[in-house]
Amino acid sequence: MAGIVVIFDFDKTIIDVDSDNWVVDELGANDLFNQLLPTMPWNSLMDRLMKELHTQGKTIEDIEEVLKRVPIHPRIVPAIKSAFALGCDLRVVSDANVFFIETILKHLGIRNCFSEINTNPGYVDEEGRLKILPYVDFQTSPHGCNLCPPNMCKGLIVERIQASMVKEGKKRIIYLGDGIGDFCPSLKLREGDFVMPRKDFPAWNLIKENRTLVKAEVHEWTDGEELEHILLQLINAITIEESQLLSVECKFHTMSKASHGPFPRPLPVPY
Repeated sequence: MAGIVVIFDFDKTIIDVDSDNWVVDELGANDLFNQLLPTMPWNSLMDRLMKELHTQGKTIEDIEEVLKRVPIHPRIVPAIKSAFALGCDLRVVSDANVFFIETILKHLGIRNCFSEINTNPGYVDEEGRLKILPYVDFQTSPHGCNLCPPNMCKGLIVERIQASMVKEGKKRIIYLGDGIGDFCPSLKLREGDFVMPRKDFPAWNLIKENRTLVKAEVHEWTDGEELEHILLQLINAITIEESQLLSVECKFHTMSKASHGPFPRPLPVPY
């Protein structure tokens, strides 16, 4: 249904793990990660680790191979393909980075399903090492949201998407996420929208504790199978509701025209 925007978090929502931790663990940088974690922001830490891995001789191809092995529930890809086939506008809002996300989505054959990926920039420099930058330069332009990490406020991204939806004629949002950073965007959703937090994860706990602040309808899920079932059920319900509304509007318009009858022909103007 063209009027529905489905927004996915990435780590522990589309994939079953945190992509940053997965790469760090698989490439043997865990000790350095634990050593540096208390000393710098997360994005700076990941950039520093990518530099260290490059120094150790790890290549971009090594990182890509690790990303292609990332665990994912077998029903996630069919769920995304089905939502896309039904005409939904799919987007990613994630605190991972664009290199990790695009590598995984391309490997899974679903990159083309997403119209937009909102995440931290990442690129391969001229020396062949991966550089990771924050979505927001929090040193010079802080986003000002005390619910979100300094590098990204997902709530502000959802507000921008909402503004663009008005121009594009889209009406409803379904938001899926799991982490603390997914609580702020849940508060930005409106009546008629839906939020799908992963059960027993931080976003679900925060929504449960602050239920009166969330205007959207809440539908929790536990794994990819349940995600697929609930997501497609919601899309189907919205589609039926919108079709019924359109049918009523068309019927009203037809009845209105019939009650007024045909427009009278104008009288000839005398010369």
